Amino acid sequence: MSATELADQGFTVVAGALSPAECNGLAIEVANAVSTGVGSRRLLAQGWCRSLAARLGESPKFAGLVPTGHVAAQCTYFSKSASHNWLVPIHQDLSVPVAERVDSAVLRGWSEKEGELFVQPPVAVLESLVAVRIHLDACTEVDGPLQVVPRSHMLGAIAPGAAAEVRAARGAVTCAVDVGDALVLRPLLLHASSKSTGSSMRRVLHFLFGPPELPYGLRWQHAV
Repeated sequence: MSATELADQGFTVVAGALSPAECNGLAIEVANAVSTGVGSRRLLAQGWCRSLAARLGESPKFAGLVPTGHVAAQCTYFSKSASHNWLVPIHQDLSVPVAERVDSAVLRGWSEKEGELFVQPPVAVLESLVAVRIHLDACTEVDGPLQVVPRSHMLGAIAPGAAAEVRAARGAVTCAVDVGDALVLRPLLLHASSKSTGSSMRRVLHFLFGPPELPYGLRWQHAV
């Protein structure tokens, strides 16, 4: 784990970010908060999730990875298992959750998901963001782990039709992790995941951290 690796490769792993006991406790909180088995984008509305976000932002384990002063703007929960299984094509995370719509020619791709508003801001905004994926379960090669294309975060916003070509040219790395590990990545990093072929669960809390103030009149929906 290192800030240099995150800057250069676009991702790094923080081993043992949380203990197995902490992950078990979070799994119980998630089960009480999420009505479907697949996941939710709205967990920052939960007090326990906001507390966890604050802890992660202040933890020495993430020093140099999550910039000082950054706030948690979103927490998305994913749960992949034999009964809830899917693949995710190669892509970048280009949309962010905001409080209200702003009329600006540089803001594109407005959408609504689970009652929250999302927009695609300019690349300069996306380059300031950091994602922290907390794994509540071990994620091996048979559990549908994230596959990332190193250094692709340096290419700006990649046209959807070109993403597969970039992956073929540069190759992908499979991010197998243990329970309690955190995968830290830049949202512009190309990433994908295959379907799980095992019988285990792959439960992930995906936090998005960004600067407290946004340009173009945008405001975060949440800021922890």
